[in-house]
Amino acid sequence: MQQLSIDLGPRSYPILIGEGLLAQRDLMARHIPARRLLVVTNPTIAELHLHALQQGLAGFDISVETIPDGERFKTLATASRLLDALIEARIARDGALVAFGGGVVGDISGFAAACYQRGIAYVQVPTTLLAQVDSSVGGKTGVNHAAGKNLIGAFHQPVCVISDTATLRTLPDRELRAGLAEVIKCALICDAQFLSWLEAHLDDLLKREPQALAHAIQRSCEIKAEIVARDEREQGPRALLNLGHTFGHAIESATGYDEWLHGEAVAAGLLIATSLSARLGWLPGADLDRVRALLKRAGFPLTAPTIGSEQALAHMQRDKKVRGGRIRLILLKKLGTAEITDQYDPAAFKAELQQAFGP
Repeated sequence: MQQLSIDLGPRSYPILIGEGLLAQRDLMARHIPARRLLVVTNPTIAELHLHALQQGLAGFDISVETIPDGERFKTLATASRLLDALIEARIARDGALVAFGGGVVGDISGFAAACYQRGIAYVQVPTTLLAQVDSSVGGKTGVNHAAGKNLIGAFHQPVCVISDTATLRTLPDRELRAGLAEVIKCALICDAQFLSWLEAHLDDLLKREPQALAHAIQRSCEIKAEIVARDEREQGPRALLNLGHTFGHAIESATGYDEWLHGEAVAAGLLIATSLSARLGWLPGADLDRVRALLKRAGFPLTAPTIGSEQALAHMQRDKKVRGGRIRLILLKKLGTAEITDQYDPAAFKAELQQAFGP
């Protein structure tokens, strides 16, 4: 088992990464500071892995709430359902919520935990690659709104993250690839050596080779942990972690959170951001070709949906990184070095949107 730490003073917590962690009673008892728990999951994960988690939680007093799977269910209505479940289970302030699933379960469970009795403890037990490398770490919680993704939420750090890599064996191929988008993002923003490693080991990752997956998860979490420790509430460098997301969120919102997986939309966004960086003269064309080739090998759709540049822009203008009415973008100065900026040529930005999304 690998153990990392998010260094946030009194809100610091460990990230545990390893195989077969779900059923380890001693580990659960050591890291979950409550006896009364509400476990939130979805039907697929409940069928596949809930029994193992219940073994690990033997001795705890637990209730289980199952919510529908899918981004379109990450809503205030589902959050309200979780609040009802917390009340019905008589979870007090010394209880905790366990988010057992992918990014949707983690985001909405964390949001409910942040709201319930003005904040109770919660534990992230992510079961998808995307959640293990990204959404379970850093304390961002929330739900979607019809006007945009994650517009309603709170910063609420978990008390620990327990990533059992054995759950990835049952992950559909499409979901596994979606998680790789966030791994590639981490390399692009601040680790060119990790990017080269991904190019060399992509086939191993797609084949779910355990050592390759463990390294990719660990390095991605290390990168995110370091950035979150410097900027917990995204007032500065933490926005670097949103490379590709401003474009990707526009895709998700415009398609009703139903057609594209989050990681697929992020991958398309990574390519758009890299292409715009090249258009601005910040990157050589060879670097753009390199990123495109890696995303293609990973099996991502490289063409964004034809939603029209004006509609894409309208969604992007609701992005949380907008300041003074101007969209701040995360762009690449070179592979492995990203920058948050609103200093870009508007004509180049417009041309990139039209190329990506249609006129």
